[in-house]
Amino acid sequence: MNLVNTCHIRKFGKIFVLLCTIMLTGCGQISSKEPLKATGFYFDTIVSISLYDGGTDKILDECMELAKYYEDLLSPNIEGSDVWKINHSMGQAVEVKEDTLIVLNTALSYAQLSDGLVDPTIGSLSSLWNFGSGNEEIVPSKEEIIAALSHVNYKTILINGSQVSVTDPEAQIDLGFIAKGFIGDKMKEFLASKGVSSALINLGGNVVTLGNRPDGTPFRIGIQKPFASTGITALTLDLSDISVVSSGNYERYFEKDGTLYHHILSPKTGYPAESGLLQVTILSPSSIDADALSTLCFLLGYEKAASLLKNHPDLQAIFITESGEIHYINLR
Repeated sequence: MNLVNTCHIRKFGKIFVLLCTIMLTGCGQISSKEPLKATGFYFDTIVSISLYDGGTDKILDECMELAKYYEDLLSPNIEGSDVWKINHSMGQAVEVKEDTLIVLNTALSYAQLSDGLVDPTIGSLSSLWNFGSGNEEIVPSKEEIIAALSHVNYKTILINGSQVSVTDPEAQIDLGFIAKGFIGDKMKEFLASKGVSSALINLGGNVVTLGNRPDGTPFRIGIQKPFASTGITALTLDLSDISVVSSGNYERYFEKDGTLYHHILSPKTGYPAESGLLQVTILSPSSIDADALSTLCFLLGYEKAASLLKNHPDLQAIFITESGEIHYINLR
């Protein structure tokens, strides 16, 4: 998912090359002056914010500070984060912040909806594959995968007030399928509270549009064509005040012995999902929902995902299949 506006990591040998999966496109000037911009690196991806109307450098700095705050709160890899404390509690209850509870409860609701097809306790499996920036192109053994899967069960998470415990001491929470969506929503809320009326937030493929372009026209967002050269789009969308999130098997992956291994793991098999899809893009007023659903719908495959989404007219989706077909759901 990702810049001329979002980046994914593709590995060649020992080098990570940042590519783009969601980018801004369009003709003409967005405004008579350049937008205010800030860029950082959080959650193992490039984060960029562009303010087109109503922003200041101070607001930009404060918005980037939010990214740092939420990374420190929700990353399983940062010692002292709420998620790190839960994962190292050996089953004991841990007091967590309200934001952590919101993300966990939302993650659990999607786990229940999908019967565990997305699961916040996937940490033992995701750390085994390690598709982050330290990936070494190692395919885990079948025995390692079976052992990791034995600790993937969202029902072991217990929430009591502001305390969280996991009944399996070896279970590991990983909120990667939903955390950036939550942060996108919080950033948009913050910018709107500061009087910003036109902005783009890009968290590694989770793009949030605030309002329209300053001239009143929609933002034009291009969806990267899977496995194509950087900047080649499969399609472009006119979007206003909405979140768009893409998930695909061309984002973080490596190839070994003629097989492509990508980062969207199935909690059912322990291996990268084989659903007949290259990419799913979800459009939603809520970035946290778009984030969770892009992963869930990729795992479900087109037919099952389409059945799920047709009951939610507020959600729109685009599916690109392995055969190159493009399907649209509820797209207006």
